[in-house]
Amino acid sequence: MQKEIPLTAPKLPLSIRIAIVTDAAPPQVNGVVRTLTQLGKELEKLGAQVMYITPDLFRTIPLPTYKEIRIALGAKRRVAQLLEGFAPDAIHIATEGPLGLAARGYCLKNDRAFTTSFHTRFPEYLHARFRVPEKWTYALIRRFHAPATAVMAATPLLIQELEGRGFNNIRLWSRGVDTDIFKPQLVPEKRQPNSKHPIWLYVGRVAVEKNIDAFLELDLPGTKRIVGEGPRLDFLKKKFPKTEFPGALFSDELAAAYANADCFVFPSKTDTFGLVLIEALASGTPVAAYPVQGPLDVIGDAPVGHLDPDLKTACLAALDTDADACRAHAMKFSWEACTRQFLSNLSIEAEGPAQAREKSPPHP
Repeated sequence: MQKEIPLTAPKLPLSIRIAIVTDAAPPQVNGVVRTLTQLGKELEKLGAQVMYITPDLFRTIPLPTYKEIRIALGAKRRVAQLLEGFAPDAIHIATEGPLGLAARGYCLKNDRAFTTSFHTRFPEYLHARFRVPEKWTYALIRRFHAPATAVMAATPLLIQELEGRGFNNIRLWSRGVDTDIFKPQLVPEKRQPNSKHPIWLYVGRVAVEKNIDAFLELDLPGTKRIVGEGPRLDFLKKKFPKTEFPGALFSDELAAAYANADCFVFPSKTDTFGLVLIEALASGTPVAAYPVQGPLDVIGDAPVGHLDPDLKTACLAALDTDADACRAHAMKFSWEACTRQFLSNLSIEAEGPAQAREKSPPHP
């Protein structure tokens, strides 16, 4: 939940243009937005022009039951105009929302290759909230991704699962962490200076699918702290009045929250990766989680926390973890390497607009 920058990159006289279409963008605060924000910065460093097509370019309405997320209206024609005007060499569709659907339709109509990425378990979320059968939603999601030349997924376990669900052409696109921002540090507590240690921290959306109740119901010594916002926030505040809820934190305050915690607790069983895991580890804070996808991919057998079907057991065991080991493990996750991975997965037209521009004779 690092403070986001606009998902744009300046137009530069470079040889490749990449259009990235995403329904997830600032002011939303989540792992998908953080990933795409950092991707834009890294792509620029590596020499690419990037255009992001995001909801702020459209008239929007709040998503039902999730008012902080706004969805674009009337996207079809405008998305086509933006893509035609930018003339990208590669098109990546990051989300399955209205903008993603409009871009997918444009590509199919104009015989343009495109890639997609699987970030969010919408089938599980819809089942948790509205009891919609997962197989129904997975059928729709699978159909959305089917024409893509590559479907990017964050971990090997997720790739294996998606293949088992009938997805094809899946490629690995991992995640990274900004180790200059998230690092061990001694920072005075600004918001809760009298909190009792150990401090048990959760960072992320406050929503039913994150399984936060399972964490807050644990009998643990010290202080529980929930950093983030979401549709379940008011409910949890009333149900767990002894828990600290500082809201969404950004930049230095978020980094301090990670560094001052004694253990990062990750109760989710549905996340595809969990960027917050490596942000915590980079801060020298061990992780306690269930042995499920996400924690298994990021932590595995590394001595940087504890995974256990009993979350309380995982929490107490994680306290004995060495902070230096956590930091060293997080340093393995490089944003540059992840961005190069993304570039290698793209479908770049052999004779795309950029190549055509390079071959064109100069204007007199």
